[in-house]
Amino acid sequence: MAKVTLGMTGITVEKNAFGALPVQRVSAKEAVRLLRRAYEGGVNFFDTARAYTDSEEKLGEAFERMRDKIYIATKTGAATAEGFWKDLGASLKNLRTDYVDLYQFHNPDFCPKPGDGSGLYEAMLEAKEKGMVRHIGITNHRLRIAHEAVESGFYETLQFPFCYLATEKDIELAEKCKDAGMGFIAMKALSGGLITNSAAAYAFLAQYSHVLPIWGIQRENELDEFLSYIDNPPAMSQELAAVIAKDREELLGEFCRGCGYCMPCPAGIEINNCARMSLMIRRSPSAGWLTKEAREKMKKIENCLHCGKCKSKCPYGLDTPALLEKNYKDYCEILDGKEF
Repeated sequence: MAKVTLGMTGITVEKNAFGALPVQRVSAKEAVRLLRRAYEGGVNFFDTARAYTDSEEKLGEAFERMRDKIYIATKTGAATAEGFWKDLGASLKNLRTDYVDLYQFHNPDFCPKPGDGSGLYEAMLEAKEKGMVRHIGITNHRLRIAHEAVESGFYETLQFPFCYLATEKDIELAEKCKDAGMGFIAMKALSGGLITNSAAAYAFLAQYSHVLPIWGIQRENELDEFLSYIDNPPAMSQELAAVIAKDREELLGEFCRGCGYCMPCPAGIEINNCARMSLMIRRSPSAGWLTKEAREKMKKIENCLHCGKCKSKCPYGLDTPALLEKNYKDYCEILDGKEF
């Protein structure tokens, strides 16, 4: 079994963590079953967020009577100290606990620090002093803010997108966390579904002993794959290296990660799905991408206002309107050019 320690937190867990964003999409009964089965299979780190609708409630129901056997990480997107305390209170209630192992600022557009005027970091420190929070972390999609968090010395962990589509700058950031004694949590380890070979994804991340990947899971077959890697972890091989090389050649560059920070769209376009639709169809064929509902969502791209709001909010600096246009064109070609 591979273990990873999150920097100087002392949190040592199975190198196979459960990302609980997707369980908001399944029933409470099914979510609880998956979460408990993950624990029984060896997973002991679960990551959620106040923003993930009922995800926290489902974790609370699953682990209420076994709180000391797992680590729970959650997040606040609050912009004020008042909002921070409201979020933390709601999270503790939903999780049915009196403390959070790791509390993270959720993708803020600045790096909260003492004395910055927001009161956020001071609130976080107070919560830690009261025992409501055991460790302080931050998540982000922006390299600039991520580097600032590492350099500040105020954070114990950083959660950042990291997978085998990582750039040299991403790898440099991960190594910088290691040198600083910070835990590094890899979100988007499957790049939001664009990576379809989980063995290759696992083998790549296994090369970084200090990195904890969190896998977004909502189906039993997905859970089975990752549980199987606990006793039989995939090692980098020529075959897996070839998969990675092919995917990097195809995907590196201008593609939407599906993070959703460009939303909402004033024209009602579901940007985080529509801007990557043609890639998803080719990489993960599914009749679901071609339903009447999916077609209607894609057709809304015709109503794009070109207001630039999505482009200005994209943490990757993508030309989102251009990606939408390209995906719409490709989508129509996949449907043999038929209008809908």
